Amino acid sequence: MEDVNYIKHLNAVFLQFSIDSRLNPTHISLYVALFQFWNTNFFKDEFYINREEVMSFSKIGSKSTYHRCIKELSHWSYILYTPSHNPFKGSKIKMFDFGTSTLDKLCT
Repeated sequence: MEDVNYIKHLNAVFLQFSIDSRLNPTHISLYVALFQFWNTNFFKDEFYINREEVMSFSKIGSKSTYHRCIKELSHWSYILYTPSHNPFKGSKIKMFDFGTSTLDKLCT
C-alpha cells in the first residue's frame, strides 16, 4: 500500500473521526501517532511498533489507557492490531487506507 495519499487519507479519517461519537481525544492522538509511524515505515502493509515509543509520541501516560484505546481502534476497524507479547519484536499494526475508501469518494 505504498501509494497512500497522505492528505486524502488524513482528510478522510478526520471526517470519520468527526462523525464517530465513540472516539475521544486519546483515540485520535493514538491514531495520529500510529499514522506517523506508518508514514516513517513508507506505508507498508504491516509494521511493528514499540509501545513505549507510541505512548510517548501520542502523549498517553497510562499503559491501561493505551491498551484500551489501541484495542478499541482495532475493534472499530480503524487499524488491525496484533499484540506480540514479545518486547523485542513489538506489536504488529495494519493501517487501512481511508484516502481511497468509499467514504473518500463520497466526500469529493
